[in-house]
Amino acid sequence: MTKLFLHVEGLAVFLLSVYAYSYNDFSWLVFLLLLLAPDLSMAGYMISSKAGAVIYNLFHTYTVPAAAVIAGLIVSSPVVLAGGLIWAAHIGMDRMFGFGLKYGTGFKDTHLDRV
Repeated sequence: MTKLFLHVEGLAVFLLSVYAYSYNDFSWLVFLLLLLAPDLSMAGYMISSKAGAVIYNLFHTYTVPAAAVIAGLIVSSPVVLAGGLIWAAHIGMDRMFGFGLKYGTGFKDTHLDRV
């Protein structure tokens, strides 16, 4: 049941991010082009499993996108706000589909399950 809650939580973050993005009338082309950009962090696995996990996890935690959303609102920066919302949507989408933060033992070992 706990795993289901984590998937639903990811869905909620994804939908909330998409709603906020739409509410601000940002470009859907930009959204589609950047939605998978955080996955470029997988390149860290070319260094090692441990380095790959650290780099991947830095790009797949809600902390930085949440900070970007807050900063975008505080300084009235549509670019920063849109970037944070796209980034949060990506992470929510990942969690919704069961892709979690990585352990240093290998790419398929995540906090949600073995992929």
